[in-house]
Amino acid sequence: MRRLLKFFLWIIVALAVVIVGFRLAAYEREVELRDFNRPTLGKMIDTAKGEVYIEEDGLEQGQPVLLVHGSVGWSRFWYETSLALADAGYHVIAMDLSPMGYSERDTGGDYSRLQQAERIVALADALEIEPILVAHSFGAGPATEAVMRYKDRFKSYVIVDGAIGIGSHTDQKELPAILQPEWVREFAVALTITNPYALKPLLQMFLHKKGAASPEYLSLLKQPLALKDTTPELAKWLPTLLVPPSDAMSTRAENYTNIDMPVGIIWGAEDTATPLEQGVELNALIAGSRLTVLEGLGHIPQIEDPPAFQDALLKMLVEF
Repeated sequence: MRRLLKFFLWIIVALAVVIVGFRLAAYEREVELRDFNRPTLGKMIDTAKGEVYIEEDGLEQGQPVLLVHGSVGWSRFWYETSLALADAGYHVIAMDLSPMGYSERDTGGDYSRLQQAERIVALADALEIEPILVAHSFGAGPATEAVMRYKDRFKSYVIVDGAIGIGSHTDQKELPAILQPEWVREFAVALTITNPYALKPLLQMFLHKKGAASPEYLSLLKQPLALKDTTPELAKWLPTLLVPPSDAMSTRAENYTNIDMPVGIIWGAEDTATPLEQGVELNALIAGSRLTVLEGLGHIPQIEDPPAFQDALLKMLVEF
């Protein structure tokens, strides 16, 4: 028995050393300032909600299309879609939704759905555009919130495998007690999201076509993770991923009947993160919306099969 206890004690000590090691490694990695690390392809836009990093393509006089990424992504994750839209004559703007990517972090650590919606609207205001809004996964929560609260600011809306959580406000869910201390969340983030060794399996969790987690996309995911304080900022953001918002319009089914702009919905048939049933529900709630199902694709169709996704998106935009 004594040997067994000693064995388990050594396991616990070893695990503690590993966890602390990953947190210290994150400290070592996250040393680059935003302005030093920022890609030359994009630029910062001063808005009422801080500086927002964007990447643009296409003719300036074309119809603006504003692309909003999902969780742990950033604007460059849309680059193949951006090229296709630009070739079709659109003015494409892909934004970084803080604390992901290169946009300015919130000084108070407020990354709630309502504040993220305000950031989207603030960027549209700063650019003086009335865009077609395209939002993927977790980004569809704040994008839908923006559409509901500021419907006159957008021409139309496309939801891509949206992680919106209709009805989730009734769950009364709280952050697990073990994750309530911010320092614990920092260790959790350092072990997973900002751990370069975990990026591939994490990305593959959301893909039906596992091979789409290519070295090119993994390199893109890693790029902003070198920014100073990425782990602590993502630790502040993590509760918005785990706990449904209680004050959002977008979690209440009755508010979808008030959307009176053209809406398209694109969904991967094999999506296990946000199953197709959620897309079907959205389509039933929004009058006149159109649902396109992409067979054989999962939660991130724009990287699993870029041509198929681009074809579906462009057909919707033409109808708008």
